[in-house]
Amino acid sequence: MTPDLSLVICTMDEAEAIGPVLRETLGRLSSRNVEIIVVDDSVNERTADVVRAYAAMDDRVRLVRRQGERGLAAAAAAGWAVARGRILGLMDGDGQHDPAVLPLLMQGLDHPDIDIAVASRYAPGAHTGLHGFRQGLSQCGTVLARFATGVPTTDPLSGCFLFRREWWEQARSRLTPVGYKILLDLALSGRRTARIFETPTALRGRLAGASKLDTRVIVELAAQLIDKRSGGVLPARFVMFAAVGVSGLAVNLACLSLLDAAGVAFWVAQALSIIVAMTSNFLLNNLLTFRDRRLHGRAFWRGMVAFYAACTGGALINQAIGLGLYAVHVWPVAAGLTGAVAAALWNYVSVSRSTWGGGVPALKADRPAAFRRLAL
Repeated sequence: MTPDLSLVICTMDEAEAIGPVLRETLGRLSSRNVEIIVVDDSVNERTADVVRAYAAMDDRVRLVRRQGERGLAAAAAAGWAVARGRILGLMDGDGQHDPAVLPLLMQGLDHPDIDIAVASRYAPGAHTGLHGFRQGLSQCGTVLARFATGVPTTDPLSGCFLFRREWWEQARSRLTPVGYKILLDLALSGRRTARIFETPTALRGRLAGASKLDTRVIVELAAQLIDKRSGGVLPARFVMFAAVGVSGLAVNLACLSLLDAAGVAFWVAQALSIIVAMTSNFLLNNLLTFRDRRLHGRAFWRGMVAFYAACTGGALINQAIGLGLYAVHVWPVAAGLTGAVAAALWNYVSVSRSTWGGGVPALKADRPAAFRRLAL
Protein backbone atom coordinates (compact mmCIF):
# COMPACT_ATOMS: atom_id res chain seq x y z
CA MET A 1 0.00 0.00 0.00
CA THR A 2 1.29 3.46 -0.89
CA PRO A 3 2.17 5.39 2.29
CA ASP A 4 0.30 8.60 3.04
CA LEU A 5 3.61 10.17 4.10
CA SER A 6 7.30 9.52 3.44
CA LEU A 7 9.20 11.53 6.04
CA VAL A 8 12.94 11.95 5.49
CA ILE A 9 15.11 12.47 8.58
CA CYS A 10 18.71 13.43 7.87
CA THR A 11 21.31 12.52 10.49
CA MET A 12 24.98 13.14 11.11
CA ASP A 13 26.46 11.68 14.30
CA GLU A 14 23.14 11.60 16.18
CA ALA A 15 23.13 8.06 17.59
CA GLU A 16 21.82 9.24 20.97
CA ALA A 17 18.90 11.19 19.51
CA ILE A 18 17.59 9.19 16.56
CA GLY A 19 15.96 6.39 18.58
CA PRO A 20 13.78 8.72 20.69
CA VAL A 21 12.99 10.81 17.61
CA LEU A 22 11.78 7.73 15.70
CA ARG A 23 9.64 6.54 18.60
CA GLU A 24 7.99 9.91 19.16
CA THR A 25 7.45 10.59 15.47
CA LEU A 26 5.84 7.22 14.77
CA GLY A 27 3.69 7.67 17.86
CA ARG A 28 2.43 11.03 16.64
CA LEU A 29 1.65 9.56 13.21
CA SER A 30 0.07 6.31 14.44
CA SER A 31 -3.22 7.07 12.67
CA ARG A 32 -1.49 7.50 9.30
CA ASN A 33 0.16 5.05 6.91
CA VAL A 34 3.73 6.36 6.98
CA GLU A 35 7.32 5.45 6.26
CA ILE A 36 10.37 7.16 7.75
CA ILE A 37 13.54 7.24 5.68
CA VAL A 38 16.66 8.05 7.68
CA VAL A 39 19.50 9.35 5.51
CA ASP A 40 22.71 9.03 7.50
CA ASP A 41 25.93 10.90 6.67
CA SER A 42 27.73 10.05 9.91
CA VAL A 43 31.46 9.40 9.98
CA ASN A 44 30.90 6.09 11.79
CA GLU A 45 28.20 3.42 11.94
CA ARG A 46 26.78 4.25 15.38
CA THR A 47 23.76 6.22 14.12
CA ALA A 48 23.12 3.78 11.28
CA ASP A 49 23.26 0.82 13.68
CA VAL A 50 20.55 2.37 15.85
CA VAL A 51 18.35 2.85 12.77
CA ARG A 52 19.02 -0.71 11.57
CA ALA A 53 18.01 -2.09 14.95
CA TYR A 54 14.82 0.00 14.92
CA ALA A 55 14.02 -1.02 11.33
CA ALA A 56 14.35 -4.69 12.26
CA MET A 57 11.44 -4.17 14.68
CA ASP A 58 9.36 -1.76 12.60
CA ASP A 59 9.19 -2.02 8.81
CA ARG A 60 8.00 1.58 8.57
CA VAL A 61 11.63 2.67 9.09
CA ARG A 62 14.18 2.54 6.26
CA LEU A 63 17.82 3.57 6.01
CA VAL A 64 19.86 5.29 3.30
CA ARG A 65 23.52 5.23 4.31
CA ARG A 66 25.72 7.69 2.42
CA GLN A 67 29.49 7.47 2.72
CA GLY A 68 31.95 10.28 2.04
CA GLU A 69 29.20 12.80 1.32
CA ARG A 70 27.78 15.72 3.27
CA GLY A 71 25.07 18.35 2.95
CA LEU A 72 21.45 18.40 4.07
CA ALA A 73 20.06 19.31 0.66
CA ALA A 74 21.72 16.38 -1.12
CA ALA A 75 20.81 14.04 1.74
CA ALA A 76 17.15 15.07 1.60
CA ALA A 77 17.08 14.60 -2.17
CA ALA A 78 18.57 11.12 -1.74
CA GLY A 79 15.79 10.22 0.67
CA TRP A 80 12.99 11.62 -1.46
CA ALA A 81 14.37 9.77 -4.50
CA VAL A 82 13.55 6.41 -2.87
CA ALA A 83 10.36 7.55 -1.08
CA ARG A 84 7.03 5.92 -1.97
CA GLY A 85 4.52 8.23 -0.26
CA ARG A 86 2.04 10.60 -1.83
CA ILE A 87 3.25 13.25 0.63
CA LEU A 88 6.99 13.83 1.21
CA GLY A 89 8.58 15.65 4.12
CA LEU A 90 11.69 16.57 6.05
CA MET A 91 12.65 17.04 9.68
CA ASP A 92 15.85 16.93 11.72
CA GLY A 93 17.09 13.92 13.64
CA ASP A 94 18.44 15.78 16.68
CA GLY A 95 15.11 16.20 18.49
CA GLN A 96 14.68 19.93 17.97
CA HIS A 97 11.63 19.58 15.73
CA ASP A 98 8.45 18.69 17.58
CA PRO A 99 6.71 15.73 15.85
CA ALA A 100 3.41 16.97 17.29
CA VAL A 101 3.33 19.47 14.43
CA LEU A 102 3.33 16.75 11.73
CA PRO A 103 -0.41 15.88 11.97
CA LEU A 104 -1.19 19.59 11.65
CA LEU A 105 0.94 19.81 8.51
CA MET A 106 -0.82 16.74 7.10
CA GLN A 107 -4.16 18.42 7.75
CA GLY A 108 -2.94 21.47 5.85
CA LEU A 109 -2.11 19.31 2.85
CA ASP A 110 -5.55 17.70 2.97
CA HIS A 111 -6.67 20.92 1.28
CA PRO A 112 -6.21 20.35 -2.48
CA ASP A 113 -4.93 23.88 -3.14
CA ILE A 114 -1.89 23.56 -0.85
CA ASP A 115 1.50 22.50 -2.25
CA ILE A 116 3.78 22.81 0.79
CA ALA A 117 3.01 22.83 4.53
CA VAL A 118 5.61 24.54 6.72
CA ALA A 119 6.26 24.42 10.47
CA SER A 120 7.15 28.09 10.96
CA ARG A 121 9.37 29.45 13.72
CA TYR A 122 8.22 33.00 12.94
CA ALA A 123 4.43 32.64 12.65
CA PRO A 124 2.32 34.18 15.45
CA GLY A 125 2.68 31.99 18.53
CA ALA A 126 5.92 30.38 17.38
CA HIS A 127 9.38 30.45 18.93
CA THR A 128 12.74 29.88 17.27
CA GLY A 129 14.39 28.35 20.30
CA LEU A 130 17.57 30.17 19.26
CA HIS A 131 19.59 32.72 21.17
CA GLY A 132 22.38 35.20 20.66
CA PHE A 133 24.51 34.85 17.55
CA ARG A 134 22.52 31.92 16.12
CA GLN A 135 19.27 33.87 16.53
CA GLY A 136 20.82 36.80 14.69
CA LEU A 137 22.02 34.57 11.86
CA SER A 138 18.61 32.95 11.54
CA GLN A 139 16.77 36.28 11.43
CA CYS A 140 19.28 37.71 8.95
CA GLY A 141 18.89 34.73 6.63
CA THR A 142 15.11 34.76 6.90
CA VAL A 143 14.82 38.48 6.09
CA LEU A 144 17.26 38.11 3.19
CA ALA A 145 15.38 35.16 1.75
CA ARG A 146 11.95 36.76 2.05
CA PHE A 147 13.14 40.06 0.59
CA ALA A 148 14.98 38.46 -2.33
CA THR A 149 12.43 35.85 -3.33
CA GLY A 150 9.00 36.77 -2.00
CA VAL A 151 8.26 33.15 -1.04
CA PRO A 152 4.86 33.30 0.72
CA THR A 153 5.85 32.00 4.16
CA THR A 154 7.11 33.61 7.35
CA ASP A 155 9.88 30.99 7.62
CA PRO A 156 11.45 30.16 4.21
CA LEU A 157 14.42 28.58 6.03
CA SER A 158 12.38 26.12 8.09
CA GLY A 159 13.80 22.62 8.35
CA CYS A 160 10.45 20.92 9.04
CA PHE A 161 7.93 20.79 6.22
CA LEU A 162 5.77 18.49 4.07
CA PHE A 163 4.83 18.76 0.40
CA ARG A 164 2.97 16.92 -2.32
CA ARG A 165 4.75 14.39 -4.53
CA GLU A 166 3.49 16.32 -7.56
CA TRP A 167 5.50 19.33 -6.41
CA TRP A 168 8.62 17.17 -6.00
CA GLU A 169 8.27 15.75 -9.50
CA GLN A 170 8.18 19.20 -11.10
CA ALA A 171 10.87 20.72 -8.86
CA ARG A 172 13.47 17.94 -8.47
CA SER A 173 15.37 18.62 -11.70
CA ARG A 174 15.76 22.29 -10.73
CA LEU A 175 17.04 21.72 -7.20
CA THR A 176 20.60 22.68 -6.30
CA PRO A 177 21.78 20.35 -3.52
CA VAL A 178 24.13 22.84 -1.87
CA GLY A 179 23.82 23.80 1.77
CA TYR A 180 21.26 23.30 4.51
CA LYS A 181 18.25 25.45 3.56
CA ILE A 182 16.35 23.27 1.14
CA LEU A 183 12.79 24.56 1.70
CA LEU A 184 13.61 27.82 -0.07
CA ASP A 185 15.14 25.93 -2.99
CA LEU A 186 12.15 23.59 -3.18
CA ALA A 187 9.60 26.42 -3.09
CA LEU A 188 11.41 28.32 -5.85
CA SER A 189 11.99 25.32 -8.12
CA GLY A 190 8.39 24.72 -9.16
CA ARG A 191 6.83 25.93 -12.39
CA ARG A 192 4.64 28.39 -10.51
CA THR A 193 4.48 30.11 -7.13
CA ALA A 194 4.05 27.56 -4.37
CA ARG A 195 0.83 27.68 -2.35
CA ILE A 196 1.94 27.35 1.24
CA PHE A 197 0.16 26.47 4.47
CA GLU A 198 2.00 27.11 7.72
CA THR A 199 1.50 26.40 11.37
CA PRO A 200 3.54 27.81 14.28
CA THR A 201 6.15 25.69 15.99
CA ALA A 202 8.72 26.08 18.73
CA LEU A 203 12.14 24.47 18.47
CA ARG A 204 13.04 22.24 21.39
CA GLY A 205 16.35 21.47 23.03
CA ARG A 206 18.68 19.30 20.96
CA LEU A 207 18.98 15.69 22.23
CA ALA A 208 22.31 15.11 20.46
CA GLY A 209 24.45 16.36 17.62
CA ALA A 210 25.74 19.82 16.89
CA SER A 211 24.16 22.89 15.33
CA LYS A 212 24.60 23.25 11.55
CA LEU A 213 23.78 26.97 11.65
CA ASP A 214 26.90 29.09 11.14
CA THR A 215 28.15 31.85 8.86
CA ARG A 216 28.85 29.30 6.13
CA VAL A 217 25.13 28.56 5.94
CA ILE A 218 24.46 32.24 5.25
CA VAL A 219 27.13 32.27 2.52
CA GLU A 220 25.49 29.23 0.93
CA LEU A 221 22.08 30.89 1.23
CA ALA A 222 23.28 34.02 -0.57
CA ALA A 223 24.73 31.87 -3.36
CA GLN A 224 21.48 29.90 -3.55
CA LEU A 225 19.47 33.10 -3.92
CA ILE A 226 21.69 34.22 -6.81
CA ASP A 227 21.22 30.80 -8.38
CA LYS A 228 17.44 31.07 -8.23
CA ARG A 229 17.21 34.73 -9.26
CA SER A 230 19.43 34.01 -12.30
CA GLY A 231 17.23 31.11 -13.34
CA GLY A 232 20.08 28.64 -12.79
CA VAL A 233 22.47 30.45 -15.14
CA LEU A 234 24.77 31.05 -12.15
CA PRO A 235 24.65 27.88 -10.01
CA ALA A 236 25.15 28.33 -6.28
CA ARG A 237 28.39 26.36 -6.21
CA PHE A 238 29.87 28.41 -9.06
CA VAL A 239 28.85 31.63 -7.31
CA MET A 240 30.74 30.56 -4.19
CA PHE A 241 33.73 29.47 -6.28
CA ALA A 242 33.81 32.85 -8.04
CA ALA A 243 33.52 34.73 -4.74
CA VAL A 244 36.47 32.79 -3.38
CA GLY A 245 38.38 33.70 -6.54
CA VAL A 246 37.73 37.39 -5.92
CA SER A 247 38.99 37.01 -2.36
CA GLY A 248 42.11 35.34 -3.78
CA LEU A 249 42.76 38.41 -5.92
CA ALA A 250 42.64 40.56 -2.79
CA VAL A 251 45.04 38.19 -1.01
CA ASN A 252 47.38 38.27 -4.01
CA LEU A 253 47.50 42.07 -4.11
CA ALA A 254 47.92 42.40 -0.34
CA CYS A 255 50.77 39.90 -0.27
CA LEU A 256 52.44 41.51 -3.27
CA SER A 257 52.25 44.95 -1.64
CA LEU A 258 53.77 43.68 1.62
CA LEU A 259 56.63 41.87 -0.10
CA ASP A 260 57.31 44.84 -2.37
CA ALA A 261 57.44 47.15 0.65
CA ALA A 262 59.90 44.73 2.27
CA GLY A 263 62.23 45.11 -0.73
CA VAL A 264 61.74 41.62 -2.17
CA ALA A 265 62.51 41.33 -5.89
CA PHE A 266 59.34 41.73 -7.92
CA TRP A 267 59.48 38.36 -9.67
CA VAL A 268 59.97 36.60 -6.32
CA ALA A 269 57.21 38.66 -4.69
CA GLN A 270 54.86 37.92 -7.57
CA ALA A 271 55.53 34.16 -7.48
CA LEU A 272 55.06 33.98 -3.71
CA SER A 273 51.88 36.07 -3.90
CA ILE A 274 50.39 33.73 -6.49
CA ILE A 275 51.18 30.68 -4.34
CA VAL A 276 49.68 32.32 -1.25
CA ALA A 277 46.53 33.31 -3.16
CA MET A 278 46.12 29.83 -4.63
CA THR A 279 46.53 28.29 -1.19
CA SER A 280 43.95 30.68 0.24
CA ASN A 281 41.54 29.80 -2.57
CA PHE A 282 42.01 26.07 -2.00
CA LEU A 283 41.41 26.34 1.74
CA LEU A 284 38.28 28.49 1.33
CA ASN A 285 36.85 26.28 -1.40
CA ASN A 286 37.45 23.22 0.74
CA LEU A 287 35.75 24.95 3.66
CA LEU A 288 32.85 26.60 1.80
CA THR A 289 32.28 25.75 -1.86
CA PHE A 290 32.86 22.02 -1.58
CA ARG A 291 32.30 21.48 2.11
CA ASP A 292 29.96 18.57 1.35
CA ARG A 293 32.99 16.88 -0.26
CA ARG A 294 35.59 18.30 2.11
CA LEU A 295 39.04 16.76 1.86
CA HIS A 296 40.89 15.46 4.89
CA GLY A 297 44.19 13.72 5.60
CA ARG A 298 46.18 12.56 2.59
CA ALA A 299 43.32 13.49 0.26
CA PHE A 300 43.72 17.10 1.42
CA TRP A 301 47.35 17.28 0.26
CA ARG A 302 46.66 15.43 -3.00
CA GLY A 303 43.77 17.80 -3.59
CA MET A 304 45.96 20.83 -2.99
CA VAL A 305 48.45 19.67 -5.64
CA ALA A 306 45.61 18.99 -8.08
CA PHE A 307 44.17 22.43 -7.35
CA TYR A 308 47.51 24.13 -8.07
CA ALA A 309 47.77 22.24 -11.38
CA ALA A 310 44.22 23.12 -12.43
CA CYS A 311 44.62 26.79 -11.58
CA THR A 312 47.95 26.95 -13.40
CA GLY A 313 46.09 25.78 -16.49
CA GLY A 314 43.50 28.49 -15.91
CA ALA A 315 46.22 31.13 -15.65
CA LEU A 316 47.67 30.03 -19.01
CA ILE A 317 44.20 30.13 -20.60
CA ASN A 318 43.63 33.60 -19.19
CA GLN A 319 46.91 34.83 -20.63
CA ALA A 320 46.43 33.20 -24.04
CA ILE A 321 42.89 34.52 -24.56
CA GLY A 322 43.70 37.97 -23.23
CA LEU A 323 46.78 38.36 -25.42
CA GLY A 324 44.99 36.90 -28.46
CA LEU A 325 42.09 39.33 -28.19
CA TYR A 326 44.43 42.24 -27.53
CA ALA A 327 46.41 41.33 -30.66
CA VAL A 328 43.27 41.78 -32.78
CA HIS A 329 42.66 45.20 -31.19
CA VAL A 330 39.98 44.27 -28.66
CA TRP A 331 39.76 46.86 -25.87
CA PRO A 332 42.34 45.78 -23.24
CA VAL A 333 39.85 45.67 -20.36
CA ALA A 334 37.42 43.55 -22.40
CA ALA A 335 40.25 41.25 -23.50
CA GLY A 336 41.42 40.80 -19.93
CA LEU A 337 37.90 40.24 -18.60
CA THR A 338 37.16 37.62 -21.27
CA GLY A 339 40.34 35.79 -20.39
CA ALA A 340 39.51 35.93 -16.69
CA VAL A 341 35.98 34.58 -17.22
CA ALA A 342 37.28 31.74 -19.40
CA ALA A 343 39.89 30.91 -16.77
CA ALA A 344 37.28 30.91 -14.00
CA LEU A 345 35.11 28.47 -15.96
CA TRP A 346 38.11 26.25 -16.64
CA ASN A 347 39.13 26.28 -13.00
CA TYR A 348 35.60 25.55 -11.79
CA VAL A 349 35.08 22.54 -14.04
CA SER A 350 38.62 21.30 -13.59
CA VAL A 351 38.82 21.45 -9.80
CA SER A 352 35.28 20.10 -9.45
CA ARG A 353 36.47 16.96 -11.19
CA SER A 354 40.15 16.64 -10.35
CA THR A 355 40.27 18.04 -6.82
CA TRP A 356 36.86 17.38 -5.26
CA GLY A 357 35.82 14.59 -7.60
CA GLY A 358 32.33 15.84 -8.32
CA GLY A 359 32.24 15.97 -12.10
CA VAL A 360 30.24 19.20 -11.92
CA PRO A 361 29.63 20.83 -15.33
CA ALA A 362 29.96 24.58 -15.64
CA LEU A 363 26.87 26.75 -15.55
CA LYS A 364 24.37 23.98 -14.86
CA ALA A 365 22.62 23.30 -11.60
CA ASP A 366 24.30 20.56 -9.58
CA ARG A 367 22.58 17.20 -9.49
CA PRO A 368 21.97 15.12 -6.34
CA ALA A 369 25.07 13.23 -5.29
CA ALA A 370 25.09 9.49 -5.78
CA PHE A 371 24.19 7.51 -2.72
CA ARG A 372 24.39 3.91 -1.60
CA ARG A 373 21.14 2.47 -0.32
CA LEU A 374 21.17 -0.28 2.28
CA ALA A 375 17.94 -2.23 2.01
CA LEU A 376 16.56 -3.18 5.38
